[in-house]
Amino acid sequence: MSVDPMVYEAQFFGFTPQTCMLRVYIAFQDYLFEMMLVVEGVMLKKLDSIPGCKISPSKIRKCTEKFLLFMKEHFDKLFSKMEEVLLQLVLNIPKNVLLPEDRVQEQYPYSEEEFQALQDELQQLQQQCRAQAVLEQELRAELEEQKVVKAELEKILQCFDGLENICREHGAGNFKESFALLTQSSKKLQDVLKEVEEKSKKIDQHDQLM
Repeated sequence: MSVDPMVYEAQFFGFTPQTCMLRVYIAFQDYLFEMMLVVEGVMLKKLDSIPGCKISPSKIRKCTEKFLLFMKEHFDKLFSKMEEVLLQLVLNIPKNVLLPEDRVQEQYPYSEEEFQALQDELQQLQQQCRAQAVLEQELRAELEEQKVVKAELEKILQCFDGLENICREHGAGNFKESFALLTQSSKKLQDVLKEVEEKSKKIDQHDQLM
């Protein structure tokens, strides 16, 4: 079999010429084997009809295998020549022939350096697209977080609005001023509580010493 990949022919035919020749070879070989089995069967029937024939079926099989080997050797030689002719004259696309789908390359030729430059540019664009996709995912995640924070802030604002309305209903005046006074009062209470706790600790220590 030919070792030439014949890529251009495979593009045109849809299969490699070597694959075609291999299938033809297998088909011929199978037919040869079947034909020899038929010949062997006919010979066995003829011998059975001859009285006193001492040729056994095993001898017939050995003769058949020997003849098959002889036929196969000659067939391989003939097929090798046929394959060479078919690959060169039938399944071969001449070098000066351009397939219709490749005519655009004739109109817009480019060198290997230009093709490599296009490949590099394409790779860079693919990397940029992947980076853009990652950035877009991060922005979407951040947007979702902002939505959650916004919802929580709206709840807090609603709570403050409710407290301000309560303060107005009870004549407490401005909620901001009331909240500031409440904060100061709370701080004073915390200071007083801290002072009371310190005095209580001192009294406990004095009692333990007594």
